[in-house]
Amino acid sequence: MDHIVTEQFLSLKYIGAAIVYSLLGIVLLIISTIIFDRVTPGDMWKEIVVEKNMPLAIATGALILAMGQIIASAIHG
Repeated sequence: MDHIVTEQFLSLKYIGAAIVYSLLGIVLLIISTIIFDRVTPGDMWKEIVVEKNMPLAIATGALILAMGQIIASAIHG
């Protein structure tokens, strides 16, 4: 019985760590996207949605994918 309780505790510990690291990764991804928006000229959302600026949409998508990969690798170790 004690083994089951210990196993459940370890599972909860890993689930909690996964949630914390996921939230940290999402926050870092949002911050990097905001920084990218500030560095590029104009309003990124307006340029992509209203003006249909496809190169900016591709660059933003590439940034999000690259930063996601970097953050995941950093968290994973």
